[in-house]
Amino acid sequence: MKLRLSVLAAVCAATLPAFAAAHSDWSYTGDSSPEHWGGIKQDYAACSSGKNQSPVDFASAQAAAGNSVKFAYAPSAYTVENNGHTIQATPEGQPQTISLGGKTFTFKQFHFHTPSEHTFRGNAYPMEVHFVHQSDTGELAVLGAVFTKGRENPALKLLLAKKLQSGEKTALSGKLDVMPLFPKDRRHFRLNGSLTTPPCSEGVNWVVFKTPVAASEAQLDAMRAMIGQENNRPVQPLNARIVIEE
Repeated sequence: MKLRLSVLAAVCAATLPAFAAAHSDWSYTGDSSPEHWGGIKQDYAACSSGKNQSPVDFASAQAAAGNSVKFAYAPSAYTVENNGHTIQATPEGQPQTISLGGKTFTFKQFHFHTPSEHTFRGNAYPMEVHFVHQSDTGELAVLGAVFTKGRENPALKLLLAKKLQSGEKTALSGKLDVMPLFPKDRRHFRLNGSLTTPPCSEGVNWVVFKTPVAASEAQLDAMRAMIGQENNRPVQPLNARIVIEE
């Protein structure tokens, strides 16, 4: 098992996803849509040539292991931005960290995709959140959780309080507790993947929770309307990767 887990270690440092403004050279539609990302410029070549790309469809796991991820985010101030591709929230103040596979990663930002990017046995969810982290050596770790229609989510209530147009940003009116954006059931899939936006850098440690989080229909509609488009990259081939269930 130790040998198999070592396959998941990132072998190179990836660049933090830099979601550019709406005038960037990639998008989710037309000639700059996901199927064309790899040909837009050399820096994006991994989007078409990479073998460990994300997102993927989770049908089964090839191995099982004990829980390797530890996280507990404290309520914090956030700056929220509509950058033309997604709604992104960046924490302010004292840095927060998580532990994954015995390594420490610093929390950098979280953002949303509607509908979900990862699928489960071919089924997508209305929304997915990605919590992005980076180690001191540049290695990336992303925690992903999907959402289903249900009761109102208290964390989304504050995030959606002001409808941001593309290019707008704001500081939240109070400290945000992001823990309601994660399921209480922490069972998850773990695998080595990539950024789901250009430059599609590989070597990203992915943790995707199996149980969806609840959000109201109104909240899901509000997030979709604020993003203004479907911003999910299609699922990519799993190829020879090992999916571990923890």
